[in-house]
Amino acid sequence: MTVICWFRRVLRLDDHPALVAAAAAGAVVPLVILDPAEARDHPASAQRQAMALAPLDRALRAQGSRLIVRRGAPDAVLEAVARDTGATQVHATEGFPFASDEGLADAARRGGAVLHLHPLADLVPRGSVRTGSGGVYKVFTPFWKAVRQVDIAPPLAAPRLSAPERWPESDGPDWPEARAAMDRGWDVMAAYIRPGEEAAHDRLEEFLTGDVAGYKADRDHPWRPEATSGLSDALAVGEISARRIWARCRGDFEQGIPGIEPFLSELCWREFARELMAESPDLGRAPWRKEWSDFPWRADNDDAEAWRRGRTGVPIVDAGMRELYATGRMHNRVRMITGSYLTKHLLTDWRVGLDWFARCLTDWDAASNAMNWQWVGGCGPDASPFFRIFNPETQAEKFDAKSRYRDHWMRPDAPGAQDFGAAIPRSWDLDLTRRAMPRISLAEGRARALTAYEEMKS
Repeated sequence: MTVICWFRRVLRLDDHPALVAAAAAGAVVPLVILDPAEARDHPASAQRQAMALAPLDRALRAQGSRLIVRRGAPDAVLEAVARDTGATQVHATEGFPFASDEGLADAARRGGAVLHLHPLADLVPRGSVRTGSGGVYKVFTPFWKAVRQVDIAPPLAAPRLSAPERWPESDGPDWPEARAAMDRGWDVMAAYIRPGEEAAHDRLEEFLTGDVAGYKADRDHPWRPEATSGLSDALAVGEISARRIWARCRGDFEQGIPGIEPFLSELCWREFARELMAESPDLGRAPWRKEWSDFPWRADNDDAEAWRRGRTGVPIVDAGMRELYATGRMHNRVRMITGSYLTKHLLTDWRVGLDWFARCLTDWDAASNAMNWQWVGGCGPDASPFFRIFNPETQAEKFDAKSRYRDHWMRPDAPGAQDFGAAIPRSWDLDLTRRAMPRISLAEGRARALTAYEEMKS
């Protein structure tokens, strides 16, 4: 019997429930579908996935298998490959929180196969951790305490695969729509990406045997990227599972090794976001706190465009936006600073920021992106109060006292600034030697935000 395993943002062999089920059912055709619509909407994330395909193919070939890559709309591709291979079953991971599953079962059936959807290898099954009254947790700390009391399922070992008698045609690992959408940024960003399942496991080991002890104290300093695990993009494209990370850290956690608990709590924050989005599917489009629906945020505007281009005139904000565009990443502390500046000092709708991050992040995750933007905007669950307005200058002095991070991205001859200049569209026509003037004074921006907040309350 021939079966298809659709590697759907689970670009690994380890702890892959759909692959385990497929291997038990018959000869496996490993399939990846590159959707042009995803490349259009999330080009940096698409590039990150594309770069993971060659390592995945090598891992499969070591087992006598191979990766079949097809480009097109998922339902059409699924139907065609099922028909071409004569597959009777398709095993895939649920699309949540990245994509819809609508129409996929019908497409598989038209191709002569039955679709079996499997959950992500997250720490806890969706909806299994509830409050005493049976509701979803709305505050992170009690959710984290509850997860710590749960027996996390152990990760699944990679299965042995048998090959079909005949392999279907493959389009190859390149994703031209993503490459076109990234334009000049593709080659720049590629240098910051360390793709592959093996690389993700290596990064975890490097972190746990290196800087984890100082994680709690050092993670807020953007000039110290080695102080964090750097695994967010590998998690987002599924090169490593949350369960595998938990299993690797469990012994150190129980022994009280410094840094392990705050590290795992950040892993759990991702779970918290998914629980909330499963409960509130419009988390990325509507304020979670309904009373914020009429807050006078500005729609997209010239100030927001300056923010996107790293031209606000506030060095720590502009450095963060440059890091984002060149690398597909942004340090977490700087994400909070740039998000607060957009939604409060520039009084711009949090969804404007959400959409830009969705385009630019290699670690894009729909649930985390939505919850984090609602958190910084003050309108989400367990949110930072709106009146907590980060002063970017104070934040910069506290976490980048010697200006190492800002200089790397803002000094015209520095490597970061040069990479940013090489990545941006030519149409931006930015002169990196000219410093932007502030769009609004910090005091004026803060006062305007607080006035809007008071008017909303009254």
